[in-house]
Amino acid sequence: MSENETALAVAHRHTPDWMILSIACIAQFMVVLDVSIVNVALPSMGRDLHFSYSSAQWVINAYVLTFAGFLLLGGRAADYFGRRHVYLTGIVVFTLASIGAGLAQTGPEMVTIRAIQGIGGAILSPATLTIIVTTFQGPRLPKAIGAWAAVAGAGGAAGALLGGILTGLASWRWIFFINVPFGLVAGGAAFLYLREMRNKDATSKLDITGAVLVTGGLASVIYAVVNTTTHAWASSFTLSWLLAGLALLTGFLFWERRIASHPLVPFRIFRSRPLSVANAVMVLVGGVFFAMWYFLTYFFQFVLGYGALRTGFAFVPMAVAIIAGAQISSRLLVKTGARPLLQVGAALATIGFIWLSLIQPTSSYWANVFVPAVLTAFAMGLLFAPLATSATSSVDRADAGLASGILNTARQVGGSLALAILATVATDRTTSFLHHASQGAALTAGYQRAFQISSVITLVALGITFALPKLTGRASAH
Repeated sequence: MSENETALAVAHRHTPDWMILSIACIAQFMVVLDVSIVNVALPSMGRDLHFSYSSAQWVINAYVLTFAGFLLLGGRAADYFGRRHVYLTGIVVFTLASIGAGLAQTGPEMVTIRAIQGIGGAILSPATLTIIVTTFQGPRLPKAIGAWAAVAGAGGAAGALLGGILTGLASWRWIFFINVPFGLVAGGAAFLYLREMRNKDATSKLDITGAVLVTGGLASVIYAVVNTTTHAWASSFTLSWLLAGLALLTGFLFWERRIASHPLVPFRIFRSRPLSVANAVMVLVGGVFFAMWYFLTYFFQFVLGYGALRTGFAFVPMAVAIIAGAQISSRLLVKTGARPLLQVGAALATIGFIWLSLIQPTSSYWANVFVPAVLTAFAMGLLFAPLATSATSSVDRADAGLASGILNTARQVGGSLALAILATVATDRTTSFLHHASQGAALTAGYQRAFQISSVITLVALGITFALPKLTGRASAH
């Protein structure tokens, strides 16, 4: 056992494992929750803050862009400065920004605060997985990651539920204020019980230039994509932002490989085939699952005629399915390894999306949406634990924060791009149908096309899983 691991064991001798796991899971729940909780509240928020339909989307995009762009820096910070310091910094920034968002009085003020909240999430989220990877060992690790994955997955589904309940019964402002008690509990528990652990050999110098280049590049590309609803793909506006983003990302690659003395992303880490495969799969499945919540939310409200409260409750079975899938996969992981679970999850997701693409404007929730939506959510739960295990199982413990930051970045970037691209495709199809169909039929046609493309994407992810080494995640492989 290394010096760091020995110190960790001594420090946590009197701290129950469930406490450490709870500290990690509560924070991850908060971060993931805020990606999806806004969807149901957007219409009423837009009225109060005078957003247009297109500008209201930036309440989501501002958070996701800064979250995705700074995740790599957040993951590296956990390795350099220690998981406790980074966790507490992230929880403070995130909670204060949540209060600010709940008090926002104008649209620009809301977008700015949401961007700051995304930075807080980017600091906080990698630290949660670092806490788990550096605390739990042996057969306890996949179980802990399974709980973390279940909470993370449920946070995405619970966002729609809580968004509907809080908006319907109180005010959209409470979708942000709800973070405050979570932040106080998690921050207080971390201050009292979480002991510091960091890589003593790591320099405290962070690659700020690399962080700016990759954040700017990702933001520029995603900005171009999300604006294709108002600017054509071949327009000078879209092409200019895409080229600027690609130039910045190319500069990031050159900087990291040739110039940076302490690179934000040491490319040696991608020599790990499990990590590379996990990130490729996460970009694809994380993207379409993120988009699924968005399209179902609008299908429930604008086609089925649900209010915010009823829409929230419609997501309850999906949240339960995610938790069930994550618990099952975490228990099977040490026996089967990650690859079979990823293949089953991707296959079920493909079936679920094909099934969802059969919805009609006359469909009902229980007869036509419930089963395929639950099946797809269950597949999501199956996937996240083996993906997290694959990404972190073959890297040095000193790089645990970096590995988790890369995986979270893959999910957020995939979600941003998938939502932007699928929303554009759905909008175009809806517009073409409006000339000869009702609004409900036209909207449904757009959602159908989005789910059809999603099924193709998960099928591609299924093919990629075959590149994962067979023993990844199995107990015998450790």
